[in-house]
Amino acid sequence: MGLLSDPNRRRALISLLTRLNAPICVVCYMAGVAWFMGLAFEPFTLRTYMSENAMGSTMVEERFPSGERALATGREFAAHKKKAGGMPVDWLVKTMQARGLEVFTQSFSRTLPFPDENKERYMVKGTNVYGILRAPRAPRTEALVLSAPCTPGDNNNQAVGLLLGLAQYFRNQIFWAKDIIFLVNEHDLIGMQAWLEGYHHTNTTGMDWSPLQGRGGSIQAALSLELSSDVITSMDLVLEGLNGQLPNLDLANLFYAFCQKIGVLCTFQGKLQRNDWDSVSGYSHSVRTMMLMVMKQASGRPWGDHGLFLRYHIEAATIRGINSFRQYKTDTTTIGRLLEGMYRKLNNLLERLHQSYFFYLMPSLSHFVSIGYYMPAFGLLAVILLLRALDLWVQLATPPPRTEDGVPDSEQMSSPGVLSVLTPLVISHLTGVALYTLPIQFQEMAVEHFPVSETEAVVLTAIAVYTAGLALPHNTHRLLSGEGTEQGWKVLKLVAVLYLAVLLGCTALINFSLGFILALTLVPVAAFVTPHVPKVLSATILVILSPACTLLFSVFFFQELQEVPISFQEGWLLYLSVISQGILDHFLYGSLVYPLIALLVYPCWLLFWNILFWK
Repeated sequence: MGLLSDPNRRRALISLLTRLNAPICVVCYMAGVAWFMGLAFEPFTLRTYMSENAMGSTMVEERFPSGERALATGREFAAHKKKAGGMPVDWLVKTMQARGLEVFTQSFSRTLPFPDENKERYMVKGTNVYGILRAPRAPRTEALVLSAPCTPGDNNNQAVGLLLGLAQYFRNQIFWAKDIIFLVNEHDLIGMQAWLEGYHHTNTTGMDWSPLQGRGGSIQAALSLELSSDVITSMDLVLEGLNGQLPNLDLANLFYAFCQKIGVLCTFQGKLQRNDWDSVSGYSHSVRTMMLMVMKQASGRPWGDHGLFLRYHIEAATIRGINSFRQYKTDTTTIGRLLEGMYRKLNNLLERLHQSYFFYLMPSLSHFVSIGYYMPAFGLLAVILLLRALDLWVQLATPPPRTEDGVPDSEQMSSPGVLSVLTPLVISHLTGVALYTLPIQFQEMAVEHFPVSETEAVVLTAIAVYTAGLALPHNTHRLLSGEGTEQGWKVLKLVAVLYLAVLLGCTALINFSLGFILALTLVPVAAFVTPHVPKVLSATILVILSPACTLLFSVFFFQELQEVPISFQEGWLLYLSVISQGILDHFLYGSLVYPLIALLVYPCWLLFWNILFWK
């Protein structure tokens, strides 16, 4: 405290920070990247452990015997689905009733803001079917959910068959202290969204759905089951939910513990766990696994039906069976016993899962990185913005230099008007509002005048508005009197740097992965852009580090991490698809990534673009 309270020492510290500002910023950036890359090194991570005492032991005896019968039920479900041309509602109701469940249905409909070309749908209508197994040993105030989406074609029929087999087996057990809800939802996430809104009496997305006639208790946890074929080689755990939310780490620990006990081959991000962490290939494998989690979390979209449960504070995950043609095989009976063991442990919960971590990264299922370990990487990047703000503040407070005649430099002395700073801020954010609203509102006009589909119209309009924002400096200076002053761009940059620091800090607290990726690209722009740098080279760098190009690079990087490289043409088409899906996710499920980029991040980047062309 003496260092800051003593005026002489304080001036000396400020002088040191401003004199060495650029080297310190470079060192902080390199240290932040190095810190993040070191998180995947196993000695720097923590080994997973069960924090919840009620789930601390896997000493339960799993006896589920009906794997083959479940597959037969799945084939029967597939035949009725093909005959009905969709969800076989009547057959499901009768089958669940025959297994002793209280069965209810929910119809729903949703008109998308524009057609979803990936799944070829626009007017969506469907029905959810769910059965409730009432708890025989408790007052029925709590519930667990097991769901299986009804997808088009031959996908996931085995999951529905196993769900019905587990329902029949659970019905004959007497130790359940919680209601168990068996849900088959149509149209994947849209059907799940309708069911959750109906269950919790909310309507946040404007979807039409019929009220639920039957309810269980307060939902404590949920699992969504996806099986790709009759032959399963490994079980993959999917954790990433809406807006980067993650379930309590104990849910992942529970899955891993039972996989180890039963002998099921388990993967995370589709990758097997390796033990050679001290080798280059082992470390590279951990980095790829962790980066896949970072990229998925940063997207803000739910990567399974479980992702929508998390917004209701329900711990949920998706368990996905994969047939990767390995020699190792897992039969359906073993998968049923895995789920039985997990639900028997969740049945023991006396309170919601809360003792373990909610903010973490995982380089493997056996190790994790807590928020206390990965936040310093972001902090090292964020401190660069504060150092640059301090440097600008000192420059603005320093008296202007004098000419040879002893008269203060008029350009340096002239103080900027409020209009010179307020105008770029207003125009930048109006451009962001246009980027958020115009693609949806102008799609019909674009389809009438150009030979494009509605989805293409939305995406191309978004790109057009984004590109038009590059004319911002010219629009700004038309509203200003004369050239921008030297003090003016410094004040504007000070505001922009502090704005970016607050924006990235708030984003990283909600979704660390998104905040860190944005910081990697925007912090160098914010730190070193001035009107005095070479214009062409600097403009090129700014465009490369803009949010749109960051998304484009992320598309190719994600494919490389998945070991599915693509050509530039394929990547461009995938890039356009990602933009349309991001807009759809916002309007359908409430994903915040699109409005965050359009209304806040892009206008902030435009401020630095305006500073580059200040003179």
